[in-house]
Amino acid sequence: MLYFLAQYIQQKFAPPGFGVFQYVTFRAAAAAITALLISFVIGPKIIGALKRRQIGEQAKIELGNTGNHALKAGTPTMGGLIVLAALLVPTLLWANIFNTFVILILLTTAWLGAVGFTDDYLKVVKKYKKGLIARYKIIGQVSIGLILGGSIYFFPEWFGTGFAKLNTLTTIPFQKNINFDFGILYIPAVIFILTATSNAVNLTDGLDGLAIGTVGISTLALTVISYVSGNAKFANYLNIMHLRGSDELTIFCAALLGAALGFLWFNAYPAQVFMGDTGSLALGGAVGGLFILIKKEFLLPILGGVFFAETISVILQVSYFRYTKRKYGEGRRLFKIAPIHHHFEKNGLHESKIVTRFYIIAALLAIITMATFKVR
Repeated sequence: MLYFLAQYIQQKFAPPGFGVFQYVTFRAAAAAITALLISFVIGPKIIGALKRRQIGEQAKIELGNTGNHALKAGTPTMGGLIVLAALLVPTLLWANIFNTFVILILLTTAWLGAVGFTDDYLKVVKKYKKGLIARYKIIGQVSIGLILGGSIYFFPEWFGTGFAKLNTLTTIPFQKNINFDFGILYIPAVIFILTATSNAVNLTDGLDGLAIGTVGISTLALTVISYVSGNAKFANYLNIMHLRGSDELTIFCAALLGAALGFLWFNAYPAQVFMGDTGSLALGGAVGGLFILIKKEFLLPILGGVFFAETISVILQVSYFRYTKRKYGEGRRLFKIAPIHHHFEKNGLHESKIVTRFYIIAALLAIITMATFKVR
């Protein structure tokens, strides 16, 4: 909105300095600062409101006396509302809201945030033990996957000139001048990516600051990738797909980075608030949606390696347990508990040390991701 207001003032009155609003880099910086300020302003108010309404986290019985989880019962949850406000408002203020890339990433984030909010509401307010029934949650994830994938597949003209030739393609890491074409499987691929990523971030959200910090680190790399993908000169230099208009996603990424830092202020150990499914599903959808829109889906297991490892640990644990139960009559476990961050807790590591080490791994994966653009 401020973007269009500045454009109007520039065209009508031509005051000095207003031309800076046309630059993506300036608006991205403004969005990040705005997101951070919004977090600091509304964070304490939302946390206070959650406390007054006794909307708190329930004790995780399966963790027993592991770490300090027993003491965390009652800590306000649904703090993802802070993240959503700090992400969506700056994007609406500073981005071109008529840009198709921006419209779809906002829709994806808000949609999955609503699914997560419904789950949290049923779980902590209505006291339904399982919250939103799994199949309804899947329906919500698949529905937005259909909308996003269908928009790209059937209406590439919405994205600007030349996008029709790229709509089902994606970049192959470490390969030059070679792209992979999903073809008719593009929409199922989008549904799978969004569902998997939103659930992966949800699984990662088990220790103070873990999910929001790793999302923030991943977002920093995505900010750079969005910008160079939308810039013809940089895209040509790096020999990657030039997606005209995708540089507007840089503003969204910057807002997400600011929102992540702002929420981490309250979510770092010992956490004053948890994001709940409201935040984790929305963040997972935002990250997955960004990979899809900038045509870097195959980079997801690298840049999102922490989320990938958390998900794989759960899949391996469940699969091995079921296999050994069928074969030996008694289920066995690969890990003491899954996701894997709780396995390290069971081994005696303090959660702050686990989170810090996961941050280091996420940073290394971000560096490797950026290196894929030149090591080809």
